[in-house]
Amino acid sequence: MTVHVLRADERPAVPWKNGGGLTREVASAPVRAGMPDFAWRVSLADVAEPGPFSRFEDVDRIITLVDGPGMVLTVDGTPHTVAEPYVPFPFPGEAATDCRLLGGGLVDLNVMVRRGRATARVEIVRDRVALTPPAGTTLLAVVLDGSAVFEASGPVLGRFDAALITDARDEPLEVTGVTALVTLTGAATDA
Repeated sequence: MTVHVLRADERPAVPWKNGGGLTREVASAPVRAGMPDFAWRVSLADVAEPGPFSRFEDVDRIITLVDGPGMVLTVDGTPHTVAEPYVPFPFPGEAATDCRLLGGGLVDLNVMVRRGRATARVEIVRDRVALTPPAGTTLLAVVLDGSAVFEASGPVLGRFDAALITDARDEPLEVTGVTALVTLTGAATDA
């Protein structure tokens, strides 16, 4: 199994184009791909202001509230309340999407995959989980609260730390708190 630890304190904060928040890229494929070139991209975002989301043609998105009171996302005219932490909400990236905050800023986990190049699934885990990805799959574990430790290989992950996992063979991950396990198929990363 290959585990590449990605520490939260090593991620630069990048302002959004519309000035409504900051994003910190956790991982992407290809590594350090720009917005027009990624197959998949996972980030943590600080949302400070209400407003429109950027459009991403041919991209599927999954957003998960981590901290804060939540938001109402209006996707192509239909409002969706995203106020319960750790519940993934999928929507198409090209949809006209507007955000209204429910009482203040928030932090969310944002997963984006380019249709035809990659797919993603977000699972929230709160205890011990065996990591057994199928061939051609990359796993990204992102600690959203508490900590997680790989029982066999030893790396300990703190809040917002992540681990990019390839070639896993029944590697147990012990979670104390909440971790998002993102399963990505398609373009692999060479991290």
